[in-house]
Amino acid sequence: MTTTAEATEAAAGATTTGGRPLIGVSTYLEPGARWGVWELEAALLPAGYPRLVQRAGGLAAMLPPDAPRHAPATAARLDALVIAGGPDVEPCRYGAEPDPRTGPPARERDAWELALIEAALAAGLPLLGICRGMQLLNVALGGTLTQHLDGHVEAVGVVGRHPVEPVPGTLYARVVAEETSVPTYHHQAVDRLGTGLVASAHAADGTVEAVELPSAGWVLGVQWHPEMGEDIRVMRALVAAASRPAARTTQPAS
Repeated sequence: MTTTAEATEAAAGATTTGGRPLIGVSTYLEPGARWGVWELEAALLPAGYPRLVQRAGGLAAMLPPDAPRHAPATAARLDALVIAGGPDVEPCRYGAEPDPRTGPPARERDAWELALIEAALAAGLPLLGICRGMQLLNVALGGTLTQHLDGHVEAVGVVGRHPVEPVPGTLYARVVAEETSVPTYHHQAVDRLGTGLVASAHAADGTVEAVELPSAGWVLGVQWHPEMGEDIRVMRALVAAASRPAARTTQPAS
């Protein structure tokens, strides 16, 4: 049964063509996924991502790694973009040597998702980076990462929680005004902010937990995993931005 609130959220996400906004979500690329009798390379995505998009009134589309040159055409077909969480960004992308605790690279994802971010920014496409996605947004704009920090992983394979405090006057603070406990699982974080980015939320230890790009319309990165929780406000705000094509600042590259 659809609740009144769910119906309102879906209606708020309707585009001018009468459908739900199309929200592209980048995917993992894994060498050996198993289902049934098969074990094959697979482009996959935890179900929490499309479910969060759907609960917020959007239509989710998976975007597996592709040739970076196709990113502008991909962005042109979307109403908004989500860069999902996943492996550590390869340190050479921000001019650093790998720390021993940094995980193995995911070069196809790095190349594709950086191209998607560049295309989304050029097109004025609403953009949400989640965990790795926030870190890639920072790297795409010339920022750097801290390759290891303690206290943001409860245990291997266990999502923890900690409070996040919004910075007053930011986009994030307009979406979530109060301190909130968020689902978290990461060992890397933003170090030097990329050009134009501002921090819009922090953890109690000072770690940057959200960033945004005020000069580019609706662009937000969060360090936590909203797809692992019940709070849909961030995704609902993305879907609302996606329903306003006039909010785009430029035209997609041809």
